[in-house]
Amino acid sequence: MQVRSAFQEFRAAAIAMTPLIVAVMPIGLVFGAVAAAKGLTPAEVTLMSALVFAGGSQFVAMDIWTHPASWAALGFSALLVNIRHVLMSASIGSKLDSFSGPARYASMLLLADEIWAMAEMRASNGKLTPAWYAGLAVPFYCAWVLTSLTGAMLGALLGDPKLIGLDFAFPAVFIILVMGFWKGRETGAVLAASACAAVVTHQLLPGVWYIAAGAAAGVVVAVLSGGRKEAHA
Repeated sequence: MQVRSAFQEFRAAAIAMTPLIVAVMPIGLVFGAVAAAKGLTPAEVTLMSALVFAGGSQFVAMDIWTHPASWAALGFSALLVNIRHVLMSASIGSKLDSFSGPARYASMLLLADEIWAMAEMRASNGKLTPAWYAGLAVPFYCAWVLTSLTGAMLGALLGDPKLIGLDFAFPAVFIILVMGFWKGRETGAVLAASACAAVVTHQLLPGVWYIAAGAAAGVVVAVLSGGRKEAHA
Protein backbone atom coordinates (compact mmCIF):
# COMPACT_ATOMS: atom_id res chain seq x y z
CA MET A 1 0.00 0.00 0.00
CA GLN A 2 1.43 3.39 -1.04
CA VAL A 3 1.83 5.90 1.79
CA ARG A 4 1.00 9.46 0.74
CA SER A 5 2.61 12.57 2.18
CA ALA A 6 0.60 15.12 4.12
CA PHE A 7 0.58 17.44 1.10
CA GLN A 8 -0.70 14.66 -1.16
CA GLU A 9 -3.44 13.87 1.37
CA PHE A 10 -4.41 17.55 1.57
CA ARG A 11 -4.42 17.90 -2.22
CA ALA A 12 -6.50 14.75 -2.77
CA ALA A 13 -9.07 15.88 -0.20
CA ALA A 14 -9.26 19.37 -1.71
CA ILE A 15 -9.89 17.87 -5.15
CA ALA A 16 -12.60 15.59 -3.73
CA MET A 17 -14.19 18.60 -2.02
CA THR A 18 -14.15 20.82 -5.13
CA PRO A 19 -17.73 20.04 -6.31
CA LEU A 20 -19.13 21.00 -2.91
CA ILE A 21 -16.97 24.12 -2.79
CA VAL A 22 -18.35 25.16 -6.17
CA ALA A 23 -21.88 24.41 -4.94
CA VAL A 24 -21.50 26.51 -1.78
CA MET A 25 -20.13 29.57 -3.57
CA PRO A 26 -23.51 30.89 -4.81
CA ILE A 27 -24.89 30.32 -1.32
CA GLY A 28 -22.12 32.48 0.13
CA LEU A 29 -22.83 35.18 -2.47
CA VAL A 30 -26.53 35.16 -1.59
CA PHE A 31 -25.80 35.35 2.13
CA GLY A 32 -23.48 38.31 1.63
CA ALA A 33 -26.08 40.13 -0.44
CA VAL A 34 -28.87 39.40 2.06
CA ALA A 35 -26.71 40.55 4.99
CA ALA A 36 -25.73 43.74 3.16
CA ALA A 37 -29.41 44.45 2.49
CA LYS A 38 -30.01 44.15 6.25
CA GLY A 39 -27.47 46.93 6.85
CA LEU A 40 -24.29 44.98 7.62
CA THR A 41 -21.02 46.27 6.18
CA PRO A 42 -18.76 43.99 4.11
CA ALA A 43 -16.36 43.83 7.08
CA GLU A 44 -19.17 42.75 9.42
CA VAL A 45 -20.40 40.14 6.94
CA THR A 46 -16.89 38.73 6.57
CA LEU A 47 -16.37 38.64 10.32
CA MET A 48 -19.69 36.85 10.85
CA SER A 49 -18.88 34.18 8.26
CA ALA A 50 -15.36 33.73 9.63
CA LEU A 51 -16.43 33.38 13.28
CA VAL A 52 -19.83 31.68 12.95
CA PHE A 53 -19.14 29.55 9.84
CA ALA A 54 -22.62 28.06 9.77
CA GLY A 55 -24.67 28.89 6.70
CA GLY A 56 -28.02 27.72 8.04
CA SER A 57 -27.86 29.70 11.28
CA GLN A 58 -26.45 32.74 9.47
CA PHE A 59 -29.42 32.81 7.09
CA VAL A 60 -31.82 32.38 10.02
CA ALA A 61 -30.06 35.23 11.82
CA MET A 62 -30.57 37.49 8.81
CA ASP A 63 -34.21 36.44 8.59
CA ILE A 64 -34.90 37.72 12.13
CA TRP A 65 -32.34 40.56 12.10
CA THR A 66 -33.55 43.86 13.50
CA HIS A 67 -31.95 47.14 14.55
CA PRO A 68 -30.96 46.91 17.32
CA ALA A 69 -30.48 43.15 17.06
CA SER A 70 -31.95 40.88 19.73
CA TRP A 71 -28.87 38.90 20.77
CA ALA A 72 -30.91 36.44 22.82
CA ALA A 73 -33.18 35.61 19.88
CA LEU A 74 -30.25 35.34 17.48
CA GLY A 75 -28.30 33.10 19.84
CA PHE A 76 -31.23 30.80 20.57
CA SER A 77 -32.09 30.48 16.89
CA ALA A 78 -28.47 29.62 16.06
CA LEU A 79 -28.49 27.00 18.83
CA LEU A 80 -31.63 25.34 17.45
CA VAL A 81 -30.32 25.33 13.90
CA ASN A 82 -26.91 23.95 14.85
CA ILE A 83 -27.91 21.49 17.57
CA ARG A 84 -27.29 18.76 14.99
CA HIS A 85 -23.58 19.50 15.35
CA VAL A 86 -23.65 17.72 18.70
CA LEU A 87 -24.50 14.46 16.92
CA MET A 88 -22.19 15.17 13.99
CA SER A 89 -19.20 15.90 16.22
CA ALA A 90 -19.87 12.82 18.35
CA SER A 91 -19.95 10.69 15.20
CA ILE A 92 -16.81 12.08 13.57
CA GLY A 93 -14.99 12.46 16.91
CA SER A 94 -14.76 8.68 17.27
CA LYS A 95 -12.76 8.56 14.03
CA LEU A 96 -10.03 11.08 14.96
CA ASP A 97 -7.58 8.62 16.51
CA SER A 98 -4.60 10.02 14.58
CA PHE A 99 -5.40 13.63 15.53
CA SER A 100 -3.53 15.48 18.28
CA GLY A 101 -5.50 17.39 20.93
CA PRO A 102 -5.26 20.79 19.19
CA ALA A 103 -6.07 19.19 15.82
CA ARG A 104 -9.23 17.64 17.29
CA TYR A 105 -10.43 21.01 18.57
CA ALA A 106 -9.62 22.72 15.26
CA SER A 107 -11.51 20.04 13.33
CA MET A 108 -14.60 20.61 15.46
CA LEU A 109 -14.39 24.39 14.98
CA LEU A 110 -14.33 23.88 11.20
CA LEU A 111 -17.09 21.29 11.17
CA ALA A 112 -19.86 21.83 8.62
CA ASP A 113 -22.43 19.52 7.06
CA GLU A 114 -20.48 19.11 3.84
CA ILE A 115 -17.16 18.59 5.63
CA TRP A 116 -18.72 16.09 8.03
CA ALA A 117 -20.27 14.10 5.18
CA MET A 118 -17.02 13.88 3.22
CA ALA A 119 -15.02 13.01 6.34
CA GLU A 120 -17.48 10.24 7.23
CA MET A 121 -17.21 8.81 3.72
CA ARG A 122 -13.42 8.85 3.97
CA ALA A 123 -13.49 7.19 7.39
CA SER A 124 -15.73 4.42 6.07
CA ASN A 125 -13.21 3.59 3.33
CA GLY A 126 -9.91 4.26 5.06
CA LYS A 127 -8.12 6.18 7.79
CA LEU A 128 -9.14 9.79 8.36
CA THR A 129 -5.95 11.85 8.74
CA PRO A 130 -5.45 15.47 9.84
CA ALA A 131 -4.09 16.37 6.40
CA TRP A 132 -7.14 14.90 4.66
CA TYR A 133 -9.53 16.70 6.99
CA ALA A 134 -7.63 19.96 6.48
CA GLY A 135 -7.90 19.47 2.71
CA LEU A 136 -11.67 19.32 3.12
CA ALA A 137 -12.13 22.08 5.67
CA VAL A 138 -9.63 24.82 4.83
CA PRO A 139 -10.60 25.42 1.15
CA PHE A 140 -14.29 25.15 2.02
CA TYR A 141 -13.93 27.63 4.90
CA CYS A 142 -12.00 30.09 2.73
CA ALA A 143 -14.56 29.81 -0.08
CA TRP A 144 -17.43 30.54 2.33
CA VAL A 145 -15.75 33.59 3.86
CA LEU A 146 -14.57 35.04 0.55
CA THR A 147 -17.88 34.54 -1.28
CA SER A 148 -19.73 36.11 1.67
CA LEU A 149 -17.48 39.15 1.34
CA THR A 150 -17.98 39.24 -2.43
CA GLY A 151 -21.75 39.00 -2.06
CA ALA A 152 -21.76 41.84 0.45
CA MET A 153 -19.66 44.02 -1.85
CA LEU A 154 -21.80 43.29 -4.91
CA GLY A 155 -24.97 43.78 -2.88
CA ALA A 156 -27.86 44.88 -5.04
CA LEU A 157 -26.10 43.80 -8.27
CA LEU A 158 -27.06 40.18 -7.53
CA GLY A 159 -30.74 41.07 -7.35
CA ASP A 160 -33.40 38.71 -6.02
CA PRO A 161 -31.79 35.24 -5.74
CA LYS A 162 -35.14 33.60 -6.58
CA LEU A 163 -35.17 35.22 -10.01
CA ILE A 164 -31.90 33.57 -11.04
CA GLY A 165 -32.36 30.27 -9.19
CA LEU A 166 -29.71 30.83 -6.51
CA ASP A 167 -32.25 30.19 -3.75
CA PHE A 168 -32.19 26.50 -4.72
CA ALA A 169 -28.42 26.18 -4.25
CA PHE A 170 -28.72 25.55 -0.50
CA PRO A 171 -31.20 22.62 -0.67
CA ALA A 172 -29.40 21.24 -3.74
CA VAL A 173 -26.19 20.77 -1.75
CA PHE A 174 -28.03 18.81 0.93
CA ILE A 175 -29.83 16.64 -1.62
CA ILE A 176 -26.41 15.64 -3.00
CA LEU A 177 -25.11 14.87 0.49
CA VAL A 178 -28.15 12.78 1.40
CA MET A 179 -27.88 10.71 -1.77
CA GLY A 180 -24.28 9.90 -0.87
CA PHE A 181 -25.54 8.28 2.34
CA TRP A 182 -28.54 6.50 0.77
CA LYS A 183 -28.90 2.96 2.13
CA GLY A 184 -32.38 1.99 0.97
CA ARG A 185 -35.59 1.89 2.98
CA GLU A 186 -33.93 2.84 6.27
CA THR A 187 -32.65 6.11 4.83
CA GLY A 188 -36.02 6.81 3.23
CA ALA A 189 -37.79 6.28 6.54
CA VAL A 190 -35.45 8.69 8.33
CA LEU A 191 -35.92 11.35 5.65
CA ALA A 192 -39.71 10.92 5.62
CA ALA A 193 -39.94 11.21 9.42
CA SER A 194 -37.72 14.31 9.46
CA ALA A 195 -39.68 15.96 6.66
CA CYS A 196 -43.10 15.25 8.20
CA ALA A 197 -42.04 16.46 11.64
CA ALA A 198 -40.47 19.62 10.21
CA VAL A 199 -43.49 20.49 8.04
CA VAL A 200 -46.03 19.91 10.83
CA THR A 201 -43.97 21.88 13.36
CA HIS A 202 -43.47 24.72 10.90
CA GLN A 203 -47.24 24.98 10.50
CA LEU A 204 -47.94 24.89 14.24
CA LEU A 205 -45.08 26.81 15.86
CA PRO A 206 -43.36 30.10 14.96
CA GLY A 207 -39.61 30.46 14.70
CA VAL A 208 -37.12 27.72 13.82
CA TRP A 209 -38.45 24.91 16.02
CA TYR A 210 -39.18 22.91 12.86
CA ILE A 211 -35.43 22.35 12.41
CA ALA A 212 -35.04 20.78 15.85
CA ALA A 213 -38.24 18.75 15.37
CA GLY A 214 -37.06 17.37 12.03
CA ALA A 215 -33.67 16.44 13.44
CA ALA A 216 -35.18 14.77 16.51
CA ALA A 217 -37.66 12.74 14.46
CA GLY A 218 -34.89 11.55 12.14
CA VAL A 219 -32.70 10.49 15.06
CA VAL A 220 -35.56 8.57 16.72
CA VAL A 221 -36.38 6.66 13.52
CA ALA A 222 -32.68 5.92 12.89
CA VAL A 223 -32.26 4.55 16.43
CA LEU A 224 -35.41 2.42 16.16
CA SER A 225 -34.33 1.10 12.76
CA GLY A 226 -30.88 0.24 14.11
CA GLY A 227 -32.42 -1.53 17.09
CA ARG A 228 -34.60 -3.66 14.85
CA LYS A 229 -31.57 -4.63 12.75
CA GLU A 230 -29.65 -5.76 15.84
CA ALA A 231 -32.66 -7.73 17.08
CA HIS A 232 -32.84 -9.64 13.80
CA ALA A 233 -29.08 -10.12 13.51
